[in-house]
Amino acid sequence: MDRFDALRAFARVVEAGSFTKAAQTLHLSKTTVTQLVQQLESRLRVRLLHRTTRRVAVTVEGAAYYQRVVRLLDDLDEADSSVSSALGSPKGRLRVDVPSPIARLLLMPALPAFHTRYPEIQIDMGVSDRRVDVIGDHVDCVLRGGEVSDLSLSARRVGELALGVYAAPAYLARAGHPDHPAELQDPRHHIVGYLLASSGTVATQAMQRGPERVDLQGRYVVAVDDGNAYLAAGLAGMGVLCLPTYMADAHERRGALHRLFADWQLAPMPVHAAWPQNRYLGARLRVFIDWVAELMARHAPLAAGGVSDQSAR
Repeated sequence: MDRFDALRAFARVVEAGSFTKAAQTLHLSKTTVTQLVQQLESRLRVRLLHRTTRRVAVTVEGAAYYQRVVRLLDDLDEADSSVSSALGSPKGRLRVDVPSPIARLLLMPALPAFHTRYPEIQIDMGVSDRRVDVIGDHVDCVLRGGEVSDLSLSARRVGELALGVYAAPAYLARAGHPDHPAELQDPRHHIVGYLLASSGTVATQAMQRGPERVDLQGRYVVAVDDGNAYLAAGLAGMGVLCLPTYMADAHERRGALHRLFADWQLAPMPVHAAWPQNRYLGARLRVFIDWVAELMARHAPLAAGGVSDQSAR
């Protein structure tokens, strides 16, 4: 039995709650992962996991052992990263998950420059607006819009997205041009709904003009949970959109979207990089987050001109 492989397999099963999911993240067969954990239990002469047909749960002894194993694996990973960094360049595999519009419009076009700078870092990038289980899916880092409230995560604010309200010419020709946000609640108007992953409810945005404050809301024909689909619905004339300006700029320049309520302000949307609180911020993850912060500074700079670290709360 390779003790390192067995420890890593055990840790992944605990984090994923499943031998199948752990095997997928380790690129091993389920049988191999099961055998590694069984061999580890035999060596320790203690049961680390309760197994049923539906789920895997950690025992009291397994939970205590897991805490030590995670620290050990993190120490080894950090040692490898430190040596790699000292020799010239961080190396290894990163699993990250990012919102689809940020991936398509910001990260992917700039990724060749990152690869040139760090040619030995391999990135596995999940692209969607869903909320991944960072620990259970063994993701190293996620980018998220809004505040991070998960107590198991640490986070760094890497940017703030300026927002605007837009509509397609076809929509405005059909429904009329609203002069005040409150007009969107009129029956002739519609918004495109954006479904929040955390609650499944449609997001609302507050708009302000001097002392006047109005929630941007209205009826919708369609609501979606993906940023690219949200934009596509607006371009198709399905309703009024509230978009980060980096998503809207090109469409506004070519006349496919018109800006509404230009004399009203919307609070910018913060963007955070978040990672499991009990894991070290290794060299390859650190340089990735720094690169994202540099990229966002060009497209979505922080209002104060800097970055901040936080323990998610």
